[in-house]
Amino acid sequence: MPHIQIQTIVNAPIERCFDLSRSIEIHKISMAHTKEEAVAGRTSGLIEDGESVTWQAYHFGVTQFLTSKISNFNKPFSFRDTQTKGIFNRFEHDHFLETKDGVTILTDVLDYEAPFGILGKIADALFLEKYMKNLMELRNKVIKEYAESDKWKMILL
Repeated sequence: MPHIQIQTIVNAPIERCFDLSRSIEIHKISMAHTKEEAVAGRTSGLIEDGESVTWQAYHFGVTQFLTSKISNFNKPFSFRDTQTKGIFNRFEHDHFLETKDGVTILTDVLDYEAPFGILGKIADALFLEKYMKNLMELRNKVIKEYAESDKWKMILL
Protein backbone atom coordinates (compact mmCIF):
# COMPACT_ATOMS: atom_id res chain seq x y z
CA MET A 1 0.00 0.00 0.00
CA PRO A 2 1.48 3.33 -1.00
CA HIS A 3 2.11 5.92 1.67
CA ILE A 4 2.68 9.37 0.22
CA GLN A 5 3.67 12.35 2.34
CA ILE A 6 4.27 15.88 1.11
CA GLN A 7 4.91 19.16 2.89
CA THR A 8 4.11 22.65 1.66
CA ILE A 9 5.24 25.84 3.35
CA VAL A 10 2.72 28.66 3.12
CA ASN A 11 3.31 32.24 4.19
CA ALA A 12 -0.23 32.75 5.51
CA PRO A 13 -2.17 32.21 8.74
CA ILE A 14 -3.01 28.63 9.71
CA GLU A 15 -6.76 29.37 9.87
CA ARG A 16 -6.79 30.58 6.25
CA CYS A 17 -4.80 27.55 5.10
CA PHE A 18 -7.11 25.20 7.00
CA ASP A 19 -10.22 26.70 5.43
CA LEU A 20 -8.71 26.66 1.94
CA SER A 21 -7.73 23.02 2.49
CA ARG A 22 -11.37 22.08 3.04
CA SER A 23 -12.83 24.35 0.37
CA ILE A 24 -14.85 22.60 -2.32
CA GLU A 25 -14.09 25.48 -4.72
CA ILE A 26 -10.31 25.26 -4.20
CA HIS A 27 -10.45 21.53 -4.83
CA LYS A 28 -12.35 22.09 -8.08
CA ILE A 29 -9.88 24.79 -9.19
CA SER A 30 -6.86 22.59 -8.44
CA MET A 31 -8.40 19.60 -10.24
CA ALA A 32 -9.82 21.47 -13.24
CA HIS A 33 -7.72 19.33 -15.60
CA THR A 34 -9.64 16.24 -14.41
CA LYS A 35 -13.00 18.02 -14.79
CA GLU A 36 -13.63 17.26 -11.11
CA GLU A 37 -17.04 18.33 -9.85
CA ALA A 38 -18.78 17.89 -6.51
CA VAL A 39 -22.04 16.14 -7.44
CA ALA A 40 -23.53 15.03 -4.10
CA GLY A 41 -23.26 15.77 -0.40
CA ARG A 42 -21.45 19.05 0.29
CA THR A 43 -21.08 20.59 -3.18
CA SER A 44 -19.85 24.08 -2.28
CA GLY A 45 -18.31 26.03 0.55
CA LEU A 46 -16.26 24.55 3.38
CA ILE A 47 -16.73 20.89 4.18
CA GLU A 48 -17.29 20.25 7.89
CA ASP A 49 -16.72 17.40 10.31
CA GLY A 50 -18.95 14.42 9.53
CA GLU A 51 -19.96 15.70 6.09
CA SER A 52 -19.43 13.82 2.82
CA VAL A 53 -18.81 14.88 -0.74
CA THR A 54 -19.06 12.85 -3.93
CA TRP A 55 -16.63 13.86 -6.65
CA GLN A 56 -17.04 13.05 -10.32
CA ALA A 57 -13.75 13.21 -12.19
CA TYR A 58 -12.09 12.05 -15.35
CA HIS A 59 -8.92 10.00 -14.67
CA PHE A 60 -7.11 7.72 -17.11
CA GLY A 61 -9.82 8.11 -19.74
CA VAL A 62 -12.63 6.99 -17.42
CA THR A 63 -15.27 8.95 -15.52
CA GLN A 64 -14.96 8.01 -11.86
CA PHE A 65 -16.94 8.75 -8.71
CA LEU A 66 -15.41 8.96 -5.24
CA THR A 67 -17.34 9.70 -2.07
CA SER A 68 -15.33 10.74 0.95
CA LYS A 69 -16.31 11.59 4.51
CA ILE A 70 -14.59 14.09 6.78
CA SER A 71 -13.48 12.96 10.25
CA ASN A 72 -10.78 13.58 12.86
CA PHE A 73 -11.64 17.27 12.57
CA ASN A 74 -9.44 19.41 14.82
CA LYS A 75 -9.72 22.98 13.54
CA PRO A 76 -7.29 24.47 12.47
CA PHE A 77 -4.78 21.65 12.87
CA SER A 78 -6.06 18.54 11.10
CA PHE A 79 -8.78 16.56 9.39
CA ARG A 80 -9.09 13.34 7.43
CA ASP A 81 -11.04 12.48 4.33
CA THR A 82 -11.77 8.79 3.89
CA GLN A 83 -13.27 7.16 0.82
CA THR A 84 -16.61 5.59 1.64
CA LYS A 85 -17.44 4.72 -1.95
CA GLY A 86 -15.21 4.60 -5.02
CA ILE A 87 -12.72 2.66 -7.07
CA PHE A 88 -9.96 2.38 -4.47
CA ASN A 89 -9.94 -0.56 -2.08
CA ARG A 90 -8.92 1.95 0.60
CA PHE A 91 -8.22 5.70 0.49
CA GLU A 92 -7.36 7.94 3.46
CA HIS A 93 -6.00 11.45 3.16
CA ASP A 94 -4.85 13.16 6.35
CA HIS A 95 -4.33 16.92 6.37
CA PHE A 96 -2.07 18.29 9.13
CA LEU A 97 -1.30 21.97 9.65
CA GLU A 98 1.12 23.64 12.04
CA THR A 99 2.79 27.00 12.44
CA LYS A 100 6.52 27.34 12.77
CA ASP A 101 8.72 30.42 12.48
CA GLY A 102 5.83 32.53 11.20
CA VAL A 103 4.71 30.22 8.39
CA THR A 104 2.13 27.47 8.08
CA ILE A 105 3.32 23.98 7.21
CA LEU A 106 0.82 21.78 5.41
CA THR A 107 1.59 18.08 5.69
CA ASP A 108 -0.52 15.75 3.59
CA VAL A 109 -0.40 12.02 4.16
CA LEU A 110 -2.14 9.76 1.68
CA ASP A 111 -2.56 6.04 2.26
CA TYR A 112 -4.46 4.05 -0.31
CA GLU A 113 -4.80 0.63 -1.85
CA ALA A 114 -5.36 0.47 -5.58
CA PRO A 115 -8.08 -1.76 -7.01
CA PHE A 116 -7.59 -4.78 -9.26
CA GLY A 117 -5.23 -6.84 -7.08
CA ILE A 118 -1.85 -7.51 -8.64
CA LEU A 119 -2.69 -5.30 -11.63
CA GLY A 120 -3.27 -2.41 -9.22
CA LYS A 121 0.08 -3.05 -7.55
CA ILE A 122 1.79 -3.02 -10.94
CA ALA A 123 -0.05 0.21 -11.86
CA ASP A 124 1.16 1.75 -8.58
CA ALA A 125 4.75 0.86 -9.36
CA LEU A 126 4.54 2.09 -12.94
CA PHE A 127 2.55 5.33 -12.64
CA LEU A 128 -0.30 5.57 -10.11
CA GLU A 129 1.73 6.52 -7.03
CA LYS A 130 3.51 9.29 -8.95
CA TYR A 131 0.18 10.46 -10.39
CA MET A 132 -1.38 10.67 -6.91
CA LYS A 133 1.62 12.56 -5.52
CA ASN A 134 1.44 15.02 -8.42
CA LEU A 135 -2.28 15.62 -7.73
CA MET A 136 -1.55 16.41 -4.07
CA GLU A 137 1.32 18.72 -4.99
CA LEU A 138 -0.84 20.55 -7.52
CA ARG A 139 -3.64 20.95 -4.98
CA ASN A 140 -1.24 22.40 -2.41
CA LYS A 141 0.29 24.71 -5.00
CA VAL A 142 -3.17 26.19 -5.57
CA ILE A 143 -3.80 26.48 -1.81
CA LYS A 144 -0.45 28.27 -1.43
CA GLU A 145 -1.18 30.59 -4.37
CA TYR A 146 -4.57 31.60 -2.96
CA ALA A 147 -3.44 31.82 0.69
CA GLU A 148 -0.43 34.02 -0.05
CA SER A 149 -2.33 36.48 -2.25
CA ASP A 150 -5.65 38.28 -2.06
CA LYS A 151 -7.25 35.44 -4.06
CA TRP A 152 -8.28 33.74 -0.79
CA LYS A 153 -10.93 36.45 -0.36
CA MET A 154 -12.77 35.18 -3.45
CA ILE A 155 -13.13 31.79 -1.74
CA LEU A 156 -13.52 32.55 1.96
CA LEU A 157 -15.36 35.89 2.13
